[in-house]
Amino acid sequence: MRTIVAASLLLLNTSVFVQAQTAPFDMSGERPPGAPVTPRLTPAAPPAATAPAPVTPPVSVTPAPAAPAAPAPAAIPTPPPIAAQPQTAVPAPQPAAAANVAARPSSGDVRRYVLPFSKLSLSGEYDRRSWSVYLTPEQAAAKASFTFAYQNSIVVAPEASALTVYLNNRPIGQQRVGSPDGPSAITFEVPSGLLQPGANLVTFEADQRHRTDCSIQSTYELWSNIDPAGTYLRFAGIDAAQQSSADAIRAIGVDGAGKTEFDIVVPALEQPGTTKPLLRLAQGLSVLSSMPNQIFAFGTDSLPAAGPGKLSVLVGTAAELRPLFPGLPPGAESAALAAFVTDPRSGSPVLLISGPSWQAVSSAIDTLVSPTDRSSDIRRDALTTERWSAPNAPLVFSDTNITLSQLGVKTTEFSGRRFRTGFNVAVPADFYANAYGEAKVLLDAAYTDNVLPGSHIDIYVNDNIASTVPITTTTGGILRHLPIRVTMRHFKPGLNSVAIEAILMTKDDAACAPGATGGANPRFALFDTSELHIPDFARVGQRPNLAAMAGTAYPYGRDTEPTPLFIDRVDADTLSAAATLLGQMAIMAGHPIPIETVASPNTIGDRDAIFIGSISQMPATALTQANISTASQASWRPVVDTQTGVVDTGTAFEHWNSKVSGGILRSRITAFREWLWRNFDISRSSLQFIPGAEEIFTPSNAATLLVAQGSSPAGGGSWTLVTAPSAKDLREGLEVVTGQLNWQQIAGHITTYSSKTDKIETVPVTRFDFVPSVPWSIGNYRLIAANWLSSNILSYAFLLVVFLLLIGLTTSRMLKRLGRSK
Repeated sequence: MRTIVAASLLLLNTSVFVQAQTAPFDMSGERPPGAPVTPRLTPAAPPAATAPAPVTPPVSVTPAPAAPAAPAPAAIPTPPPIAAQPQTAVPAPQPAAAANVAARPSSGDVRRYVLPFSKLSLSGEYDRRSWSVYLTPEQAAAKASFTFAYQNSIVVAPEASALTVYLNNRPIGQQRVGSPDGPSAITFEVPSGLLQPGANLVTFEADQRHRTDCSIQSTYELWSNIDPAGTYLRFAGIDAAQQSSADAIRAIGVDGAGKTEFDIVVPALEQPGTTKPLLRLAQGLSVLSSMPNQIFAFGTDSLPAAGPGKLSVLVGTAAELRPLFPGLPPGAESAALAAFVTDPRSGSPVLLISGPSWQAVSSAIDTLVSPTDRSSDIRRDALTTERWSAPNAPLVFSDTNITLSQLGVKTTEFSGRRFRTGFNVAVPADFYANAYGEAKVLLDAAYTDNVLPGSHIDIYVNDNIASTVPITTTTGGILRHLPIRVTMRHFKPGLNSVAIEAILMTKDDAACAPGATGGANPRFALFDTSELHIPDFARVGQRPNLAAMAGTAYPYGRDTEPTPLFIDRVDADTLSAAATLLGQMAIMAGHPIPIETVASPNTIGDRDAIFIGSISQMPATALTQANISTASQASWRPVVDTQTGVVDTGTAFEHWNSKVSGGILRSRITAFREWLWRNFDISRSSLQFIPGAEEIFTPSNAATLLVAQGSSPAGGGSWTLVTAPSAKDLREGLEVVTGQLNWQQIAGHITTYSSKTDKIETVPVTRFDFVPSVPWSIGNYRLIAANWLSSNILSYAFLLVVFLLLIGLTTSRMLKRLGRSK
């Protein structure tokens, strides 16, 4: 009997234990977004007798009235108010489950997406991203809430990790990072009066720690992905949807994929004389909005469907637009008109540009675009980047010191293992110091005595490591303007990203005791009094140089006369591609680029020009000047899925080249060349007395877009060629290449894009011409000579030997004349 009772009690205790335990921690591979999730074993919740109470956001800001909070587990206390800086121990926010309930927007609410990226990943132990969102006065005055959706790596420790959202440098909420199985939507109420008409700064800050690992390598496994489609501001009331001025263009925003689209409907699209004003309008809209991923779509029939991040524009005379828009204002028949109207069929706002004639339409376009015009003689102080990276990148022209506080980097205390922060800086298009120049980071920082020797501080320029400083002491230290030399070989004309990374190792990390990953004691501090020093550098334009065109629209942004633009045919696809390209160039130049359409390259002369269209319609002269094979007009055809037997010539050549005799010897020679370049920066091009001639380029059939630059026939201008096998490929390719992440990859003499592989490849410049860009000075010519000789080692060595021989001969002659004879 005792045996039976004991067995019954044991069985009962086992069932209770199984029912109470939760699912074990899963260290298997992470699930991709959208993958099915295996249900976890959790205790059943008691049925609710009444409707659940509303759930408050994870952290409520003091000025905002707080609603009754949902009960939280006892093991996770309610966090105190958030402190923005310094970054020390992370307060424990409420669990994600308590914050996932987001109220559905009512019918009168307006949703405004805020992420200007196709994806946003906050990686590492510390990451911070800031950009600005432009709001109309109606949106700034409305009651607002902020919602974002995120999913994090499964190895992120939720008890020691948090995401913090700032609006205008004020924290509006903090959320514990605890959504590894799928996206979670979090909503914070925006305090009244915090938003303002115009630019509003949005900041995401991630502080993440690993669950079990204390190594440096484990920090690369930490990430939190913010979903653009689930991140938005929601405004109460229909007044926030009103658009009535140029502010509405600046506040166009983005859609759920981070893109901005201008749909321009022109019934007289293919008529002569409409191309120039339409492309000026596209550039003006681009500069006003300054969004990073914007495209233009032209049409002739009807207004497209409205949506977030889209603006419909009707352009034409009153007679042309009346069949498409019956509610045309009466004033359009007598004078130029540019105003926002409401489409009676959809209720969405439409920008209407009209008049009694196309001359009046052009006048209305000038009225809208003229505020963005800027003389080429006026020097800019910064590149406009705040719509995707705040603050704007300062433009450095000469010897300059800039503090990190001016670059948007704040003083931060850090308790983890790998600290990384970054900023942007820009240099002009005539930057020429990539072979000898050195900048300096004057670092103000501190580290504790726990940091071991072997730790180091690295400087990255455009994702390339430029300098490393080891930490050798064991007693800690405070660094006051520690000079870190940064080679300028990785700088390029236009925008450049610089990152400071500290790799910190301690004895505690080697032991990695339980709970050590979330230590709260700071071990490193970076102070915003640190400075970036950029010395004087050589300034001279180079032709060809696609990086300068992508960086600041050089040379077209500096031309005082209209730039000739050759378009093979005016159809919707070609004109949309031209508008997308010129719009991006206008943002880089800071103003619309005046253009004039030409029908033949013979009328261009020796000026800077742009050619855009399908390859079959390109003038042979333009192809020859850009060193593009004229045979490609017939042979360049994109590979379709059914063409399984098509062989790429370049790939076949490399394959057969590896089969011929001497392949092993050739591979060893190639390895030796790579070793020389990696360790001593010596390449075949640097071992030439003078640069060689450019080779004729034939685009591969895998490529679907080509951008090339060469000189004009007389050598006095730059001709840029943008072409594709078809007008459809041209439009689709430029929509991808002009995106913020891809535009900075345009460089060299030729750049190609393949829609099949989604890769951008460049052909470096072999020979270029100098173009004077600043007044003559001995100091600038000395810097130009220093950079050129540093790039051409044999020429430098030859001149050095000749100089020494001259010194020897001169000294010998002087001694014969002045010395004591025998």
